[in-house]
Amino acid sequence: MKKTIYVLILSLALVSGLVFANREIKNETKPSLKPLSIANRKANLDERKKWEASPDGIKYKKWEASPEGKKVHASYNKIKKSIKAFTNMEAVVTSLTFQRANGKSSGPKWLIVRINGEEYMMQFIPKDFQQLNSLKVNDKIIVRSRSAGYSPNHPYLIISGDCIARNNKILFKRDFSKNKGC
Repeated sequence: MKKTIYVLILSLALVSGLVFANREIKNETKPSLKPLSIANRKANLDERKKWEASPDGIKYKKWEASPEGKKVHASYNKIKKSIKAFTNMEAVVTSLTFQRANGKSSGPKWLIVRINGEEYMMQFIPKDFQQLNSLKVNDKIIVRSRSAGYSPNHPYLIISGDCIARNNKILFKRDFSKNKGC
């Protein structure tokens, strides 16, 4: 009886060792991200130069050099650390009814907030914006964002607004499973 128990324990230890060894080998052999080759980098640079020479690229470069463009870039620098770390940012709602010039009334809804004295925009589809219908101008909220972007068509930096809370209650949380993490 003792021999049977020893054999079972020894075989269990042997199988466990093989399983863990196999797992470590798999972890070590994961492909690492390869840096772009010189040809790919050059192709990307050529595409960028073509775009910069296009009418849209020229318009963007002019906007970037304008006071409005510089202001938007400076506002990004103020919240860059919070976006990269995905930390809470205290905000005050300044507008719930912002409408882009030439924008459709059925198009995206915009929430304008002030963070550290700067204005920022958050875009939502109408269905998601309904979750924020309890907000009013001058409400204090907590915003967490993973990304930001700018455009010459918008007066403020556009932050993603992935999580919005008021009084420790989450009002909106972006569901990344719907868009496969994009």
